[in-house]
Parts: sequence; structure tokens; C-alpha cells
Amino acid sequence: MSLPSLRLLAGRVVPALLLAQAAFLPLQSASADEHSAHPCRSSAGCGSVVVAPVSQAAPDHGPCTSPEPVVCLIRSETPQEREVARDQRMRYHRLLEDMERKECAMRAEGRSEEDIARTLSRMRNEAKDVVRAGMTPEQVAELEARNQKKYGNPLGPTPDQLYLKYGSWEKVTEAATRSSEVVDHELGLEFHHCPCEVLQAA
Repeated sequence: MSLPSLRLLAGRVVPALLLAQAAFLPLQSASADEHSAHPCRSSAGCGSVVVAPVSQAAPDHGPCTSPEPVVCLIRSETPQEREVARDQRMRYHRLLEDMERKECAMRAEGRSEEDIARTLSRMRNEAKDVVRAGMTPEQVAELEARNQKKYGNPLGPTPDQLYLKYGSWEKVTEAATRSSEVVDHELGLEFHHCPCEVLQAA
């Protein structure tokens, strides 16, 4: 897809990608103050961490130097739109914490690696489905067509596809709770995984 086409989709696709799994979370904005008060962040330096201000550069309409399409779309946004994108990304990080908390609970119950991996993968895909429920039919069709072409599944890769890709259920679980470092960096964020004892105390 050409860069002009990507820009045309930016206002519709970026929020869905960045909010990807935020449907399980409260609807209020996740501010930096709110995050600094979270036990996971304050006591262990984990979770969503602000490491730099949002770029105030004007929208970049030139050739994108990043191989990551989402980064290109963020760079084409205004500073105000990037602030919204970062807020959405922080909410996405909070869902990753919820997924890690679920993983910790399942491990404490003695659940198998396959059960854990399938549960976390399902959480991601179910959240995508909920987010898309608030989009127009045309927007949903665009996203689903892309995933259908890439994975043969409109919601993205299935647990079995991920198992074939990574070779173990442990790696599927790791992939389910992974945050793109390049996207996080573009928004002045880092995501640090939380130890189970911190997550369970939060």
C-alpha cells in the first residue's frame, strides 16, 4: 500500500491498532499521573513508563524511514493526535498487564502452557473484535481483509498459527504479551513486564 493510502487510513486505523486490546479497560483516559500511582509502576518500575515527551514536529508527509507502518502513520499525525495515540497506547499497556496477571493466576493454578497460551491469545483477539464493533462497516472490512490475507483469519493469527511460527506454547504466551518497542518509542513510552508478586498485589 502506498504512503498516501496509509495516510488516508491513519485517522481510522491508528486508533484501532493502538487501542487494540483496550476494550477490557476503563473508558477514562490513562494519564501519566494515573500511571505513576499504579502499584505495578511505582514499586517495581514496570508497566507503561513515559520516557520522553510526545514529538511536537509537524506532520511528516515525506517518505517514511521506518519499516513499521504504524510508526509511519504516527509521524503523519499532528502533535495533538499523537497525544491521543499515546494515551491509547498506555491503555493498551494496561491490558498487557491484565493479561500478565491472568497468566500469573493460571500458573498458580497449575494450568498447562498450552492452556495459558490459548487463553492469552484469545484475550487479544476478543478485544480486537470488541474494538471493531465501534467502527464503521467499511473500516472493519479494511482491517479484516488485511488480516484475512495475512493470516486467513479476520481477527489475526490463531493460537495454532502462532505455535507453528514460534515452536512452543511458552513462546506463544510471550508473543501475546509483547509490545512493539518501535511503536512505543515513537510515542515516548516503554513497556516493562511486571513480576507476578507485583501484579497480584496491585
